Amino acid sequence: MPLRKKALPLLLFAVVLAGLLALSGCSYSTMTERLTQDTSPAPNKAWTPPKEDEKKPAVKAPGIPENLFASKAHWTLADVIDLALRNNPATRAAWLQALSAAANVGEKKGAYYPTLDLNVDASRVGSSAIGVQFYFSQSSWSPSAQLSYLLFDFGGRKAKVDEAREALIAANWSHNTAIQTVILNVETAYYQYMNARALAEAQQTALKQAETNLEAAKVRHQAGLGTIADVLQAKTALSQSQLKLETYEGQMHTIRGGLATAIGLPANTPFNIQPVSKAIPVVKVTDKVSTLIDKATMNRPDLESLKARAREAQAHVRSVKASRYPSLELSGQAGRLYYLSPTTNRADTYNAQLSVKIPLFDGMIRRYQIIGAEADAKQAQAQFESLEDQVVYQVWASFYTLKTAEKRLSTSRDLLASAKESYDVALGRYKAGVGSILDLLSAQSALEDARAQAVQARTDWLQAVAQLAYDTGTLKVHSPQTDVMIGGVEKKGKP
Repeated sequence: MPLRKKALPLLLFAVVLAGLLALSGCSYSTMTERLTQDTSPAPNKAWTPPKEDEKKPAVKAPGIPENLFASKAHWTLADVIDLALRNNPATRAAWLQALSAAANVGEKKGAYYPTLDLNVDASRVGSSAIGVQFYFSQSSWSPSAQLSYLLFDFGGRKAKVDEAREALIAANWSHNTAIQTVILNVETAYYQYMNARALAEAQQTALKQAETNLEAAKVRHQAGLGTIADVLQAKTALSQSQLKLETYEGQMHTIRGGLATAIGLPANTPFNIQPVSKAIPVVKVTDKVSTLIDKATMNRPDLESLKARAREAQAHVRSVKASRYPSLELSGQAGRLYYLSPTTNRADTYNAQLSVKIPLFDGMIRRYQIIGAEADAKQAQAQFESLEDQVVYQVWASFYTLKTAEKRLSTSRDLLASAKESYDVALGRYKAGVGSILDLLSAQSALEDARAQAVQARTDWLQAVAQLAYDTGTLKVHSPQTDVMIGGVEKKGKP
């Protein structure tokens, strides 16, 4: 019997424990089911978004002005750049960063002003004794104002304001860099698209000439002056020209999608591009490369941004060093205490104090902060010097790239003219029965190549102009139909 009495509590404990374990298992199962509602149900199944997420509106497409959205509107380079600056998130992010830096300057300047806080406390106190025979309660509330003003801190506030101001200057220069980068990327994509379209148009002319060659070969064959081999060779040349045309057209559509993406629009956005005038005046660079390098060191926004970052790091060093010195602060408080029960009374309180805070020991925290700040300042200066060297090289390389592009553009025009004349002579000789089909096809091939080289040389020159303007920090929105930017100098000329 005693054994049963001892076993009964153990049995009850086992039952309770089993119940708790069962509840725990159910709880774990319920929690797992709840969690799988927010994830995929199993490792081998993809996650399906909830219906309410599917109903969310899609991201609004970038806006296009009505005058540009018209079906017959032809976008100029200036229009394309304007759209890119509106829609590209890089410029928007850079601008917001500058806006945040401007707010930070205002925040740091606030340290020059006193702070004033209003506090209101309410309380009720009650007590009882001897079985609630004696009971006491009292309600009160006390409004108070507290003033605090930092009088002197050995230049700590000024250093923090200077640091924030330099950060703002750096952010503004970074915004300018983002704008110029977007302009350069859009101009590059624009010229590449115009290059692809010009190649396709040139190949269409070559295709018509191949058809003319084939017709001439057929005429000679029918007149008994040529062989079937001439006709077959002309057909082969025609097929090759058709294949090149299809390749150029495919590249043109691909590059067109890249241009839309650079603008910040979907690749399938319908738009028409106004072609660049074929008679763009070639303006030679009159500035010396040393002059362009001087312009770059004064105008490059990314270089100015790093210069401001270096000054920001130096200001941070001063701010950290100032924390080692004493600070003088004035503070005061005035308030009134109201007793609401059992009778209404009031009491006024006030105090003022002038405190000096003298840092003595902080576990070497400030010392390490100074060492870190000085290292950051030296790193920022080194980054500025490194970019300065890169800028010099970039301007040097862009200058001679543009010089080479100028020569290639002039040479390609002469080559095209001579190739066209050679083809006309070869075609006339073949029709007259004194030239061979090989001479004609060779002249046609040379003319196709000359056209392609002329188109590419023109594109390379336009891109070299834009790249030099970017590297010297003078790139801006312009239209190549009316002016050409060389090192930031406008050279007007009629197309």
